[in-house]
Amino acid sequence: QQRLWFIDQFEQAGSESAREFSRSAYHIAGVLHLHGLPDRHALQGALDTLVARHESLRTCFVMADGEAEATQCILSVAGFPLQEADVSRISATKREEEAGRLLQAMARAPFDLTRAPLIRGLLVRVGREEYRLGLVMHHIISDGWSMSVLTQEFAQCYAALHQGQTPNLPPLPVQYADYAVWQRRWLSGERLEKQLDYWKSHLYGAPALLELPADFLRPAQQSHAGACLPVRFDAGLTAGLRALARRHEVTLFMLLHAAWALLLGRLSGQDDVVIGVPLANRQRAETEGLIGFFVNTLALRTRLSRDASFAELLADTRASTLSAYAHQDVPFEQVVDALKPPRSLSHSPLFQVMFALQNTPSSDFTLPGLRLGVRSLPQATARVDLSLILQESGDEITGELEYCTDLFDRATMERWISHLHTLLGAL
Repeated sequence: QQRLWFIDQFEQAGSESAREFSRSAYHIAGVLHLHGLPDRHALQGALDTLVARHESLRTCFVMADGEAEATQCILSVAGFPLQEADVSRISATKREEEAGRLLQAMARAPFDLTRAPLIRGLLVRVGREEYRLGLVMHHIISDGWSMSVLTQEFAQCYAALHQGQTPNLPPLPVQYADYAVWQRRWLSGERLEKQLDYWKSHLYGAPALLELPADFLRPAQQSHAGACLPVRFDAGLTAGLRALARRHEVTLFMLLHAAWALLLGRLSGQDDVVIGVPLANRQRAETEGLIGFFVNTLALRTRLSRDASFAELLADTRASTLSAYAHQDVPFEQVVDALKPPRSLSHSPLFQVMFALQNTPSSDFTLPGLRLGVRSLPQATARVDLSLILQESGDEITGELEYCTDLFDRATMERWISHLHTLLGAL
């Protein structure tokens, strides 16, 4: 939270053109496809119930005079701000496009971190029994896991309220502010120094920048303007990759991470690649059902040798990944502070490329008189130069490549996805 608050303050001081994308780069958005006639009372009531249940959804950040840090301020009461729009009266061929435009605009609008709630929604009617419910939260109070918690609890609350019942969710054992206090106390002293020592050793001498061949000159300051392309590995390739991982006693994540690092090394001509990897960071049972910002980012370093076999690369990746996960508690910004890498407004520190294999896939729900499908809401932003975000979808692996449009054009990204397919097929 400290890091995102600082970033928000920094971006507010930047140019208006830079703020257009940068202030929405840390928004977490999703859209629920509602098939049927929603019960408006139950829908609003379910969202209000979630805001009342999770303190994080009523939290803002303020600075008192003379203080150096922002403080969490939790409102005692706050409703869910839900707006509505209707595109059902325009041409049928343009309804989804207009609904998407409205949802994107809602998702991009900046939050004021000093005013709660840092969540909002837009209900768009696209047909007689077809609606889209867009939800967006600022990352400072949420993460990807939280969006899954939100949608599941929304479904339970909606079903109860629609039937005239009071939602009966199990009480939360702690709130996010409790976790924040505990984390500060627990991760200190010798425990903190031990973890920082590992990261100092792991990243000592790592390159400050991954020099990928870009289509455009890197701007002096990141704007975070971005786009996404779909990625799909069919059932045959996915089965082959899973078998390869089993033979080498590595996880599918380790295999895909090694392949991604290998491709980046070939593209950049560098034999030392650092990739950012997000992880849920919910190691205690009390945190599993909370909405809040728990996710941490690890900077995983891969050293490539043209003399090494891929089996050797997999073994090295396995060892370094397990070591990094054993030291995952220290927040990323504290690693940056300890390492003091060269800083530049033009790129992020320590790594400029990310990789994720998600384990919280979208789910569909059946509610009274309503079918609910959870979908992502693509945004025209990119937090780093490149992010490969994948998830296992049954017999296939699907996902997207998020890229910075200040650096790369679409054709280049399509070609690099093709390169990745070729590499994985060869492996």
